[in-house]
Amino acid sequence: MLENYYDVKSKDMFDQLFGHLKIGKNPTKLRNSFYILKFDFSCVESCGDIDKIRQSLHNHVNSCIEGFIKQYHQYLPYEISINPNDALSSINSLVSTIRQCDHPIYLLIDEYDNFANELMLMTEKESLNKSLYLSTVTKDGPLKTLFKAFKAGTDSYGFDKTFITGVTPVVMSDITSGYNIADNIYNDKQFNGLCGFYADDVRSVLEQVYRLCNITDDSLDNMMLLIEKYFDGHKFSPYAEENVYNPTLVLYFLKKLLFSCEPPRDMLDDNMAVDYQKIEYISNLSNGKEIVFDLSENGFKTELSRIQQRFGIKNLLSDDSKDKQFILSYLYYVGSLTVFGETDSGFISLQIPNLVMKNLYMDRIKFMLFPEPQNRDIGIDAAKILHTQGDIAPLCEFVENNALKVFSNRDYAWANELTIKTMFLALTYNDILYIMDSEKEIRRSYMDLTMIIRPDKRHFKIFDILFEFKYVSLKTAKLTGNKAKSLSKKQLRDLPCIKEAMKEAKKQARAYSKKLNAKYRNLKLKTFAIVCLGFDRIYWKEVL
Repeated sequence: MLENYYDVKSKDMFDQLFGHLKIGKNPTKLRNSFYILKFDFSCVESCGDIDKIRQSLHNHVNSCIEGFIKQYHQYLPYEISINPNDALSSINSLVSTIRQCDHPIYLLIDEYDNFANELMLMTEKESLNKSLYLSTVTKDGPLKTLFKAFKAGTDSYGFDKTFITGVTPVVMSDITSGYNIADNIYNDKQFNGLCGFYADDVRSVLEQVYRLCNITDDSLDNMMLLIEKYFDGHKFSPYAEENVYNPTLVLYFLKKLLFSCEPPRDMLDDNMAVDYQKIEYISNLSNGKEIVFDLSENGFKTELSRIQQRFGIKNLLSDDSKDKQFILSYLYYVGSLTVFGETDSGFISLQIPNLVMKNLYMDRIKFMLFPEPQNRDIGIDAAKILHTQGDIAPLCEFVENNALKVFSNRDYAWANELTIKTMFLALTYNDILYIMDSEKEIRRSYMDLTMIIRPDKRHFKIFDILFEFKYVSLKTAKLTGNKAKSLSKKQLRDLPCIKEAMKEAKKQARAYSKKLNAKYRNLKLKTFAIVCLGFDRIYWKEVL
């Protein structure tokens, strides 16, 4: 967009491209007054030694300058020299020539941190030499030196304007003095919609797809609800008034819908695999596991005093800097958390943005709880029986006999009744069939966990499901863990504290099921009350 708006060669196409837009009806004086030089650092290799990375970076820069020469050859008064072994020399020759021209350069750098981030994650995963990244971005490393060259060429006769995109502030933090003239607009309210779609945009395109598919039924609202649940929820500033939809996922959905006139079976685009890797990276940190669990247990929300604006590779690679603020800030920058707003006490509230991202967290939690594939498969099969037969017994027995045993003494210190719900959520999470909600609010009432069949999947022979959980501590029951384990099912059922908890759970479950049935049409609802005694026993009942 910036290229076409500012490029001198796009002047004749300005009305065609921008005439119907506000920016076209009110053009700025700088439109179509720049030469455009573009770099895409995702093309730079991240493997090999520092010399190989340097050469890959120089090759990319030289290749882009060669493309620039072909694009603007009629405007150039002098020849630009390309040095195949030294892209810095090529940049100097470029700037010297441009300073004799009628227009300066608008420099566009896309994914400036891509290859460096890949190198960082590879270093963590494969235990490679951690100094490789440092030698790339610090001291006389090729990336820092390159940005020094950009900075040296920055004036109204050379690189007059620069626009840089990236995921995290990591690299920009590390190159510091190499390029200390940039403004970070990541959190600015006015740019909140720059990287996403608003609801009206999505609905407008969805209506066009419906017309092309000759869909005449009244399912558009349900389809829009589906897109909202799975792809909405991103906000980059606490002061922004409206969330934006993930564009990658929305376009994936619309393409699938347009091709087959049916929504995709799987709402998770393969391009999201890298997001899972980042959640995995966080969960492997010393306190990352606890934070990932806390997110799922607290309604997928958390809060912190401020989002960390700067952190370099030393923060990413040293254990002593990976506190909660760093971890949550990192998850925010990579899109695994998003701004929800501000709390009454002035903290920034963050949340997991949508069901697609929640699915990635649940997959990771499932792996952490059940690292053995065979054991994990047994739990998934038990959840399948619940979905298809409405029988919760195999799932509860699996959780009691397997999931509750995974907690070490250290884990037990921070685990609570919400951890039980997380176990069930991780095992039952199925965004192919269900819209999953934890602590869903309906008419000012909060339900522990609901599984409502997707509007486009209601023809399947499966059940909508409502869980209501209660937790009774061993202290309340006046039992030890060993004593609790030795109780028969009848003895467990007859404990006064269990009876009381079950009575309350069933009462709330009945009230919630009435509200669900009033909100949704034709539910095939199975409702269950589940009481956990410490992390040792589970007692359950279907609520009729």
